[in-house]
Amino acid sequence: MTVYFIGAGPGAPDLITVRGLRLIKRCPVCLYAGSLVPQEVVAAAPEGARVIDTAALTLKEIVQEMRMAHEQGLDVARVHSGDPSLYGAIAEQMLALDALDIPYEVVPGVPAFAAAAAALKTELTLPGIAQTVILTRMPGKASPMPEGDTLRHHAQSGATLCIHLAVRHLAAIRRELEPVLGPDAPVIVIARASWPDQVIIRGTLADIREKVRAAKITRTALVLVGGAIGKTLQTPSALYDSAFRHILRPGTGRQEKANRS
Repeated sequence: MTVYFIGAGPGAPDLITVRGLRLIKRCPVCLYAGSLVPQEVVAAAPEGARVIDTAALTLKEIVQEMRMAHEQGLDVARVHSGDPSLYGAIAEQMLALDALDIPYEVVPGVPAFAAAAAALKTELTLPGIAQTVILTRMPGKASPMPEGDTLRHHAQSGATLCIHLAVRHLAAIRRELEPVLGPDAPVIVIARASWPDQVIIRGTLADIREKVRAAKITRTALVLVGGAIGKTLQTPSALYDSAFRHILRPGTGRQEKANRS
């Protein structure tokens, strides 16, 4: 018996991994975060499976379901949205399973920031502009931020910021980022990336809050700002340049020697 923590992806049912879907199809117990995981995903559970929406359950109740399945020798598909490693709240579940000596595995999923970049048809890293992406969030009641882990600090790096769980905190985001990036810094808010009702709102630090409020977006959104956001490629990567040589496209001269060193 094994508990499988499965990333269901950002929303579109067909963005779950092949491995994740195969596990859901064969696990007789399926626990899923109903507010974020599409019904089409858990509908793949086998006939007669015990399928439970855990949105209203406590950690103790969720672990109890896993323990009962373990006692019956039944594999469990524990389905989370996005990728379980990002704000997935799986650490406390794994600690509880460790205490009960119940085996588990983690199956990665497509994260929301990847779906957002795909919807925008953009790269989050651009040569000469930003080669770093920071995944972060705003302080919340459930999980405060560590000391020094602030948006203002991250913005100073020049990285592309992907801010999760923050669409209700756009005023605070502006206060944190405006001293570093200025009021005209481009901001993109993507609500329900990859879902049929996906919404993309473009603005600046100065006006994005009003635009989001007008669109009545209050949850399930990602905020992108800084770094490559709103920028156009100026210096293409040399990777596909005919003069650039590497191990799969060998040549002679200085570049080849540099690649070997």
